Amino acid sequence: MNQPHDADLRIDHSTTTLRELAVERLRQAIISGRFSGGDRLVERTLCDQLGVSRSVVREAIRYLEAEGLVEIRPRSGPMVARLDWQSARQIYDIRRLLESDAAAACARVADAAVAARLRGALAEIKRSSAEGMRAELYAATTDFYEVIFRSAGQTVAWEIVQRLNGRISRLRALTLASTNRQLSGPAHMERICEAICANQPVAAAAAVNDHLRDAAEIARQSLEAAP
Repeated sequence: MNQPHDADLRIDHSTTTLRELAVERLRQAIISGRFSGGDRLVERTLCDQLGVSRSVVREAIRYLEAEGLVEIRPRSGPMVARLDWQSARQIYDIRRLLESDAAAACARVADAAVAARLRGALAEIKRSSAEGMRAELYAATTDFYEVIFRSAGQTVAWEIVQRLNGRISRLRALTLASTNRQLSGPAHMERICEAICANQPVAAAAAVNDHLRDAAEIARQSLEAAP
């Protein structure tokens, strides 16, 4: 397990629960690639790195297992789940169905207030992307989609997407690292935004499908080429 520095993992006292903080720190470490697929997650080591008790670490591991970021192997214990194209393809297929439908529904009802929130999230996506701020980019992208789903009234679909969010962010990190793309992620998001703000449901759904088709192809190439 790659452990160059531990200071950025250590948790200070906060009103947020230690379990929530531990989950977030470990989630970001996995998404960023600091902990790679197949790395063992040793409780004692994580206790030292995070500065929390073993019970907190165990809770965090169980939570991340439910998100699909961690898996428990017999005789090996918890380890970071490996990314593979078979699983990634299913995630992209689910996203394509849910997000294209939500974008079309949002475009039908989008008013000035929805457009303002969506453009605000898009501006943050562009800023964090330009400045190379990965964690902020993932958060802004999540905010962008939350505006779409909630404005469309598709709260149950949004709950499903949120359960996949850790794995979605991990795939997003993989595709962001690629230079083999004709249109950048923020440019795709801008197309989605403009179609919704123009109340064009067909164009909004098509923009989502284009975005996810391109991202899925980059992910497929990267994952199939991995040893």
